[in-house]
Amino acid sequence: MKTILTLQNLSKNYGRLKAVQDLSFSIEKGNVYGILGPNGSGKSTTLGMVLNVVNKSSGQFYWFDGSVAVHDALKKVGAIIERPNFYPYMTAYDNLKLVCKIKNVSTEKIDEKLAIVGLLERKDSRFKTFSLGMKQRLAIASALLNDPEILILDEPTNGLDPQGIHQIREIIKEIATQGTTILLASHLLDEVEKVCSHVVILRKGEKIYSGRVDEMVASQGFFELQTDKEDQLLSYLENDTAFGSVKKVDDKIVAFLKEPLNAADFNQKMFNQGIVLSHLVKRKESLEEQFLTLTKNQSN
Repeated sequence: MKTILTLQNLSKNYGRLKAVQDLSFSIEKGNVYGILGPNGSGKSTTLGMVLNVVNKSSGQFYWFDGSVAVHDALKKVGAIIERPNFYPYMTAYDNLKLVCKIKNVSTEKIDEKLAIVGLLERKDSRFKTFSLGMKQRLAIASALLNDPEILILDEPTNGLDPQGIHQIREIIKEIATQGTTILLASHLLDEVEKVCSHVVILRKGEKIYSGRVDEMVASQGFFELQTDKEDQLLSYLENDTAFGSVKKVDDKIVAFLKEPLNAADFNQKMFNQGIVLSHLVKRKESLEEQFLTLTKNQSN
């Protein structure tokens, strides 16, 4: 698998403020990566450093195999890290024509890129007549003009209505199916869960998780249990290696699994132990619950 971007102990300080601390991860070709974290966690600063618009304080980052100078590597990158900035009285097509001139690329692909973002029919409309969602989609078209190997998006759905959010997410998924690697920063768990294959979670500039989204949500889940032999059940759960954390929540016992175990097998096992369960529900943790667990376990 080709590595597109590698970060090694990348840090950025603003005086005493440590915006990003010793951040390391790599991005492989053909995946959709999310940098997830609350506002102020260092997402935009990280993107700014790898795009050479923010000077790093320490550490390194390498584009592609590291043999390409950053300036040349960035010619293979498409990025939107600020609000779309086009000429309001020019048409969508003419604005993109100007971008082609700046990027020194052919204008032949303008229609193709407008079609990808669903704006081909509005190519002759002035930018000032566009909704916020359309402006964002035009910005994505503009970032695709040089056929980048990686597309970088900073909070791509910020400020959009539900329809606009859905359209942008569908476009991102479509671009990814065509083989373009995508890196997006977001504070929305829902966005990362629906769009990304991999996630890097930041908190106060530090990485607290990095890996596949499906692995993050692939915890074995947990059982919610009730029985009139509560003490006997708690004693059993605490001594069974298949279970990790066991806690009492309201009138139920919640037992987190460390190994795969289905409800029917567990129910039979309890019956054999003389424990009749009046309530047995198996649940999975959502990405949100996982995220809250991770961030809660970090020092404030």
